Amino acid sequence: MHTQINIFDKPIERIRKTCQLMGLDADFDRKLPELETYLEELVANGETSEERLTLSGLTFVKQGR
Repeated sequence: MHTQINIFDKPIERIRKTCQLMGLDADFDRKLPELETYLEELVANGETSEERLTLSGLTFVKQGR
């Protein structure tokens, strides 16, 4: 049995829920492809903390509104 763990699942879900609460649903949906790429870059540079990925992702979605 092989289980795949995706480090991005929890941060992206947390970012999605936070954006919904803040009324930023459209921003989240529009920026999702770029957000995924951004988070992949952070992980490639050594970031593994779900909390830090979530905070960085929220900042990314909110900037440039």
